[in-house]
Amino acid sequence: MIASSAGVIAGLALLAWAADQLVVGAARLAVALRVSAVVVGAGVIGLGTSAPEILISVLAAAEGSVELAAGNIVGSNIANVALVAAVAALIVPLQASSTTLRREAPLSALAVIAFGVMLQVDLPRLGGVVLLLALPLGVVWIGGSSVGGHDDAVTDGEGASRESGDLRREAARTILALIGTAAGAQLVVTGAEGIATETGIGEGFVGLTVVAIGTALPELVTAVQAGRRGHADLVVGNVLGSNVFNSLAAGGLIALIAPGPLFDPDLAGLAVIAMVASALLMWLFLATDGRLGRWEAALLLAAYLGMLPLLSR
Repeated sequence: MIASSAGVIAGLALLAWAADQLVVGAARLAVALRVSAVVVGAGVIGLGTSAPEILISVLAAAEGSVELAAGNIVGSNIANVALVAAVAALIVPLQASSTTLRREAPLSALAVIAFGVMLQVDLPRLGGVVLLLALPLGVVWIGGSSVGGHDDAVTDGEGASRESGDLRREAARTILALIGTAAGAQLVVTGAEGIATETGIGEGFVGLTVVAIGTALPELVTAVQAGRRGHADLVVGNVLGSNVFNSLAAGGLIALIAPGPLFDPDLAGLAVIAMVASALLMWLFLATDGRLGRWEAALLLAAYLGMLPLLSR
């Protein structure tokens, strides 16, 4: 138990550092190439902060831990909205642009719903193919946000605007961060499997809570920093984009690698309902007045904290 817990902690620490470097490198590359802020948030940083979830789920599925893999994605999708976006909005209400409301918000909700449907029909391999084929279409759809306008320059973690930079250095940073993320993901998977085995707790619950919250830390740190610096669209884009990549990329790969039913009733039932409900609520809140306010954030966070004990039955 001690060794497994230490492995999870070490893996999460490595993931947090590597994912942070991945986001910094990817964002600087994008800004140097003059990609718009919403695309950086939903596409570049969304993918970067989703890398831990994707790698952990793929590794877990390859090792036969399908419920850990699926639980990680379901839990991460919920945490992105009800924890990451909620905490950021409690600090500074998140304003969304009209482009985000037309493109990223509905795409994210549809991706989450599609993944939820796949879980209800026992993760068929054909469903995984459909999710993966939808991913490039989603990326193109997000990329359309940059057409016809120029967003403000995105700032890195130190607050410095990067209009140009050493592309070779940032590319190396990004590649090394991906390697670190993969190593951290393997440590987390091995440790989480050990905890589930030694305590008798289901892998689905471990994935939904310990692993999902741990892998949501990069999104949380990124969201809080971006919100404090006034990049609300970057925060919203990061959360929505992360859920797109989680649902389509990780969900599709899980179904391809290890198709079959989930045997944890809470994971296949309550958790999926919570995942879809949180995605629809965020879309509704943003569509109502173009922002995620503090009371709406408090409602999402309270619902998230109230749901966790129900999943541990």
